[in-house]
Amino acid sequence: MTRLIIWRHGNTDWNAASRVQGQTDVPLNDLGREQARTAAPLLAGLRPDAIVASDLCRAVDTAAALAALTGLPVRTDARLRERYFGLWQGLSLSEVAERFPDEYARWRAGDPDPGAEIETLDDLGKRIGAAFQDAADLAAGGPVVVATHGGGARQGVGHLLGWDHAVLRSLGSLSNCHWTELRHDDVRGWHLRAHNVGLITQPALTEAV
Repeated sequence: MTRLIIWRHGNTDWNAASRVQGQTDVPLNDLGREQARTAAPLLAGLRPDAIVASDLCRAVDTAAALAALTGLPVRTDARLRERYFGLWQGLSLSEVAERFPDEYARWRAGDPDPGAEIETLDDLGKRIGAAFQDAADLAAGGPVVVATHGGGARQGVGHLLGWDHAVLRSLGSLSNCHWTELRHDDVRGWHLRAHNVGLITQPALTEAV
């Protein structure tokens, strides 16, 4: 049985400021690095066979905390990047609401293609889902940890599980440095085993940031 651990990166200054990161390469802050160091021993205890990360530094540096304990290399995959947020990247959510009121309202309502040059949820799910499957194939039958991003994680999970957007919206966002566990077997295929697991209790920040 394959276990796929989908781990959101640690906190960044843009997370803290509710600023839209998307695919902007924003580093972890001190809190984020501490979150990664705190979570890493729990994940190391799962004895992963492989570690894969988005190539954005906040995910790579999160994965590095686990690599330091396991001795495993961190493989990077650009397909694991966060959703591309187009014209919103670098703006605070309050600025987005002011400058793009129609698109912001559609995004808040769950429109899979809200405009403003934002990547569609369908494209995001297919991109991340394919990367998840390839990561899982690195160690069929063993645990694989994938360090990625909040919005991307949810859509990739939905793609593997075959959930439509309406169902997926009921799945809460991952908190920083928390994870989702999927398992795969030949009878059931992919199924959800756990969600938003981690030591650090905090409100989940919106996946846009």
